[in-house]
Amino acid sequence: MAGKPKLHYTKGRGKMESIRWLLAAAGVEFEEQFIEKKEDLEKLRNDGVLLFQQVPMVEMDGMRMVQTRAILSYIAAKYNLYGKDLKERAWIDMYVEGTTDLMGMIMYLPFQPADTKEKNLALIIERATTRYFPVYEKALKDHGQDYLVGNKLSWADVHLLEAILMVEECKADVLSAFPQLQAFKGRISNIPTIKKFLQPGSQRKPPTDEKFVAFVRTIFNI
Repeated sequence: MAGKPKLHYTKGRGKMESIRWLLAAAGVEFEEQFIEKKEDLEKLRNDGVLLFQQVPMVEMDGMRMVQTRAILSYIAAKYNLYGKDLKERAWIDMYVEGTTDLMGMIMYLPFQPADTKEKNLALIIERATTRYFPVYEKALKDHGQDYLVGNKLSWADVHLLEAILMVEECKADVLSAFPQLQAFKGRISNIPTIKKFLQPGSQRKPPTDEKFVAFVRTIFNI
């Protein structure tokens, strides 16, 4: 299992997308083995390579890693994106958990009944603009540095940019009241490895549409 990390997941965003983002930001090339039918998932389960019978799964450094948080923290630590000490790591963790909560709301929106989507979309925007974005806006303003923690690129910055772009897909002008986040978005988007990932033809996946929702329901019996 040497060589490039191999990512096992469907050909969509889901819980794997943040892993793709972090590897790309670290400048790590990776391969993807897509689950394209129910039998592909069953084979992984039957082969005993999924610790809890679930994906995402990443083959990396001789391990078959599962559980999104465990995979992300390993990548962050391996590629020096996890702060210089325990306090910085705690701040990175707090910031990441916030953006994880926000992105989770967006991730599950396409799977919700049509009659609740409008209400839940409004809730996402409300939470983004009153609970989450003000925290990051204040952090950047208070310390006056380019990055959230330690004035160095970390997992927290990568995750926040991913979250910002996801919320902007829901409401294009969502950052209008957040000048620090507007500037942050511009800075982080122009880091060469991230800029490359944001270009057409990269391994970044498109927003989830109805066709993909139907596909996922078939694969995972949901």
